[in-house]
Amino acid sequence: MCAIAGIRDTDIAGDLKNMLDSMQHRGRDGTGYWIKGNLIQGEVCEVNIPGASIGIGHKLLSIVGRESYQPLIDDNLVLVCNGEIYNYQELKEKFELETKTESDCEVILKLISKFREDNLLEAIKKTLPYLDGDYAFALLDEENLILGRDPVGVKPLYYGQTPSLRWAFASEKKALWKVGIEKVQTLPPGHLLFNQNLIPLQKTIPPSSKSKTDTSKKILKSALENSLIKSVHKRVKGLEEVGLVFSGGVDSTLLACLLKDMEINTTLYTVGTPNSPDLSYAQRGAELLDLKLKTFIVDENVVKSTLKPVLTAIEEFNVMKIGVGMPLYLAAQLACKDGIKVVLTGQGADELFGGYHRYLQYYSRSLELTQEHLKKDVERSYEVNLQRDDAVTMAHGVELRVPYLDREVIKVAMDIPIKYKIKDEKDNLRKNILRELALDRGVPPFIAHRPKKAAQYGSGIHKILIKKVLKDFDEEYFIQKLRGF
Repeated sequence: MCAIAGIRDTDIAGDLKNMLDSMQHRGRDGTGYWIKGNLIQGEVCEVNIPGASIGIGHKLLSIVGRESYQPLIDDNLVLVCNGEIYNYQELKEKFELETKTESDCEVILKLISKFREDNLLEAIKKTLPYLDGDYAFALLDEENLILGRDPVGVKPLYYGQTPSLRWAFASEKKALWKVGIEKVQTLPPGHLLFNQNLIPLQKTIPPSSKSKTDTSKKILKSALENSLIKSVHKRVKGLEEVGLVFSGGVDSTLLACLLKDMEINTTLYTVGTPNSPDLSYAQRGAELLDLKLKTFIVDENVVKSTLKPVLTAIEEFNVMKIGVGMPLYLAAQLACKDGIKVVLTGQGADELFGGYHRYLQYYSRSLELTQEHLKKDVERSYEVNLQRDDAVTMAHGVELRVPYLDREVIKVAMDIPIKYKIKDEKDNLRKNILRELALDRGVPPFIAHRPKKAAQYGSGIHKILIKKVLKDFDEEYFIQKLRGF
């Protein structure tokens, strides 16, 4: 993945450079700018264009050697994109697109150009449903500046404006704070910001083709298995090796088994205190599955030294997000040292299959748990989980991919009746159909039947944070300092 940024004001060149420099960790393989009609690209860029009123830029993280410098240009359209378009080859063939670079993101530009007649907005509306991927982009022509984000919200995008009407966007909030924008907004998933007008285009949950109420559990489980295999496969295609953030729980272990069956060179990464549940389950599971495991053992000193970098990454003080983000931050640190640029995670499975204990509260209050309750949690996952997870992994230049939040997997999961996810008010395991699939795919029973344990608790980090680290930490001072105020 990468970083993108843009700004509209007077004499913006220096500020745009400062914005991108603040996100150097997201893309160390090259930089590109489009400023006042000037395209500047390279490993090191000199930016000296006085008087420019608008510009966009990009930091490149090259994953498999096919990425090209951005911005990408086609006639009068200029694009910067942070993302992966998994079906770009199929789109090139289907629409006979002739691309100038090897970037998968160029198909966005070419499709918009192909569909464009007199209406740029309509061309974008026609393009986005064809894209299978995780992305956030900005598109510019002589009159318009458009931001777009994938329907799930896997990739972050923020924007804002100062009282003096300086306007900017970026992949991280700190880049906007850098140029004096205090009030930062998040572009919602599946939306466009067309000349600062918010336009909804795609929903997180794809529409179901037909009711699956009477479909057998066996058929539904097979559909889930097939969709998840395809999701994992597209996310590792072309990669020589990947990492997997491994808690020793059912979600990540099922992914480990699928990767092993695909013969993908995979390293498992687990973070925890010496006696933590995650570490114990991960070590036993990796040994039984004969998979390579690397661990990061944490203690009070590690948590103390990691707190500020994690806060700098997630850009807010939230105890839950710190506790969940820290093990992921440390796992990405291990992957970075190994030279691995892509790690997978089991994020999204709990929302799709009813994994959280709080779902049992509906039964205890004589209420019915419905797909709508799960749907709302999936739709909110971008602000609750995904933006945090992207931030802590990209702090090390490591791209996070989330197979459970593939749109086809989401669609299949939402077609599975609640009764196959949670049996009743006494079902303390939950996620039943996923656990059954895990057993079918070779997940050891002691993991397939392991109760849900949130990352901050399973790693043992939450206890250290609350009892020993945060009690003396001045969070308000740190956040104000981070914002530069």
